[in-house]
Amino acid sequence: MQQTENLNIEAFEAMPTPEEIHQRAPMTAAAEKSVVAGRRAIEAILDRRDPRLFIVVGPCSIHDPVAGLDYARRLKALADEVADTFCLVMRVYFEKPRTSTGWKGYINDPRLDDSFHIEEGMQKAREFLLAVNEIGLPAGTEALDPISPQYLGDLVAWTAIGARTAESQTHREMASGLSTPVGFKNGTDGSVETAINAILSASRPHSFLGINMQGRSSVVRTRGNGYGHLVLRGGGDRPNYDTVSVAMAEKALTKAKLPGNVVVDCSHANSYKKPELQPLVMQDCINQIRVGNRSIVGLMIESFIEAGNQPIADDLSKLKYGCSVTDACVDWPTTETMIREARSALQRLLVTRNAR
Repeated sequence: MQQTENLNIEAFEAMPTPEEIHQRAPMTAAAEKSVVAGRRAIEAILDRRDPRLFIVVGPCSIHDPVAGLDYARRLKALADEVADTFCLVMRVYFEKPRTSTGWKGYINDPRLDDSFHIEEGMQKAREFLLAVNEIGLPAGTEALDPISPQYLGDLVAWTAIGARTAESQTHREMASGLSTPVGFKNGTDGSVETAINAILSASRPHSFLGINMQGRSSVVRTRGNGYGHLVLRGGGDRPNYDTVSVAMAEKALTKAKLPGNVVVDCSHANSYKKPELQPLVMQDCINQIRVGNRSIVGLMIESFIEAGNQPIADDLSKLKYGCSVTDACVDWPTTETMIREARSALQRLLVTRNAR
């Protein structure tokens, strides 16, 4: 008989189970405190019990854990400084969706050389998340692989579902079972309809195939996630953070009988992927809040130690320290200025915002 399965599979390699990876990098009391505090703060902001904004800020992707933790320590100091106005969440992205080809992220290829040691990448990703939380920062990440949350989900305070995957039934089902608030990005064409349908879908119970902590194939049954919200990231060659776009997003959420919670991503199509425009996007959003907007509850910034980005070199020793290898970022001094100026503009206003 002719073989009819696995015709294009070269090999199956055993992966450590989620339980084994957890045992190698176990949760600590300090990390648990950061995770729980971060989740509760974001939930309270979405519920309008906390008048602050949350800001997900950090590198486009993690590729160098040393530089990543350097950044985390700087961000922790800034987070403490602005805590009366903002809840800062470090952007910790390990998985990168690709339109065609390119580096798929730290979990997939931790050595940045196309050797694809996924088992090594998963453990190192968990160790990095653990370290960030032990510093005292909650972490936000994008959920791309539906199996990864079993390995890492206990260390995440906020999750994004990207523009390319918000329409995916697999990701909507996964989001319905995540333990974090979940931000769904609008489609790459700029439409919010896909994200709103995703929020509605994820709010309901689902049953689907997945794995348990022992790595066994299982039927996963979820309760539904009540903390889905909309992330505007622009699309279709135009931004959508302006007053009119935000008002239209509010109208669409109201029509769907969803809370009017909007997060604006200052990067991606909203800044035409030009990092120098991110401060202008943020300033516009802050001004919208100052003149009466009540739907913008969060912001996202792509930021690293150094500005811009760089290609992954064959000689990794040539990489510039603290500079993105994926999308271009604003540098650390710009990040501090953006957040401090926003705090100065909103510090007294936000206290009474939800009562207006």
